[in-house]
Amino acid sequence: MNELSERFETHEAGDRQAGEKLRCDACPVMCYIAEGRTGACDRYGNFGNRIVRCDPVRVLDYAVERGAPLVPFGDEPWDGELVNNGRRFVTAIGSGTTYPDYKPAPFIVSQEVEGVDLVTVVTEGIFSYCGVKVKIDTDRHLGPETATVRAQGEAVGHVTTGEYGSQMLSLGGVHHLTGGSKSEGRVTCDTLLDLCNKKPVELTIDGGATVVVEAGKPPVIDGQAEHRMRVGCGSATIGMFATQWRGLVDEVVVVDDHITGVVSEHQAGKVLGWEDTGIRILGRKSTPGRYFKVSEPGLGWGGTSISDPLAILGDWNAKKGARPGLSLLMVSTTGEQFAYYELDEALKPVEKPFPERLRKSVGLIEDNCEPALCTVLFVGGAGGSLRAGVTENPVNLTRSVHGLKTYVTVGGAPVYVWPGGGITLMVDVTRVPDGAFGYVPTPALVAPVEFTLRKDDYLALGGYEADIRSIGDVLARGGEYFNERAVAPAGAGNAWPPLAQLRRAKPGGSP
Repeated sequence: MNELSERFETHEAGDRQAGEKLRCDACPVMCYIAEGRTGACDRYGNFGNRIVRCDPVRVLDYAVERGAPLVPFGDEPWDGELVNNGRRFVTAIGSGTTYPDYKPAPFIVSQEVEGVDLVTVVTEGIFSYCGVKVKIDTDRHLGPETATVRAQGEAVGHVTTGEYGSQMLSLGGVHHLTGGSKSEGRVTCDTLLDLCNKKPVELTIDGGATVVVEAGKPPVIDGQAEHRMRVGCGSATIGMFATQWRGLVDEVVVVDDHITGVVSEHQAGKVLGWEDTGIRILGRKSTPGRYFKVSEPGLGWGGTSISDPLAILGDWNAKKGARPGLSLLMVSTTGEQFAYYELDEALKPVEKPFPERLRKSVGLIEDNCEPALCTVLFVGGAGGSLRAGVTENPVNLTRSVHGLKTYVTVGGAPVYVWPGGGITLMVDVTRVPDGAFGYVPTPALVAPVEFTLRKDDYLALGGYEADIRSIGDVLARGGEYFNERAVAPAGAGNAWPPLAQLRRAKPGGSP
């Protein structure tokens, strides 16, 4: 009996406890599971008097239907094919875990790709230290910075600093998962799981809006679907489109919560020879043609709280160019709100029918606005359970990752590894196959993580040489949790492996 078979037999024999129930050791909960039932996580069950991982091990094929998008895996079992006629990648999805951390990863797979001997180590990591960063493309005010974000009434995160044209949320983290009440931890875990698996989640923000977030879909804010991300702040919009308005209108104001732009005062207008209009903006003047705090943030024009753009205007100054008949275009940063005015004899702006000559310029703003989407990035710290499954000296893996000798993926999707200590990774969940994330009721998230490196580098790390297997063997015999194998085409957007990087990573030296 070889070492791999011994591990399988030991695992199965050790499960036969507590009468007819088997004890699952795949996470700290250690459920006793009756025949035909699954544990609390729904990922492991007792079938045939043995603990079985309920989902198939997912294998991506980079040769079949090259360029096809990632698709959900179906129920088709492995077809018995032993020949690797393409470039296949065993993901960690459905692989099982290293818990309780002392044992090698569930699959350590060897294959040769274009003359390079590679090893991929895969495991479903249990992440107590994890969360998601959510980018919501909208000008609408969702809530003040640091405001608590809630799901089902429980605190699950907070509003963080906004970025250009987007509102940002930071959700999850160990303090919400384990530092609060049981209900807070459970709801936080449920929220993270749904977001990572690309399902819609309704969030409420203290002192702000209710928003439905779904990765890759437009946000729905207070019941209203968002369609466009702003083209830029008011000043940027002036700079981009001033030439479109020259000769068609006397003044343009682009209303924005952050920086409202005024074309006649803006440097772009001055370069084009724009004449002064005597306009006065009720806001804090920055540089010429740029105004801060014209309004409180809200759901109105350009992310302000106003519904009437004239509210940001003061009295017009005849000594500085104001005159009866002067024309004024006011427009938001997405081009969704716009209005046209002319000054009357008292130098008061009066709304007029919108002229056809300006419709093209407003349409150009809209055309340059990208679709509003929600982006969900899973962030997790790969700790002992992941690293110890790769090598007996876990710090070697950290050094290899930061030295660019080891390539990290989540379900085959590329990740960003943060600088500094540890392996803190971040991945766009829309690039990960459907249903890749799971949970354990501790509570914690389960995420698939793969480490790919040259075989000689892996052995130099102190890796588990005796546990290295071929892809053919994995497809034929599976792993210690007796689940099926499923093969599906990989998407062209997730290229693997990074042969140029791995070829440069010479043993014993820097890449």
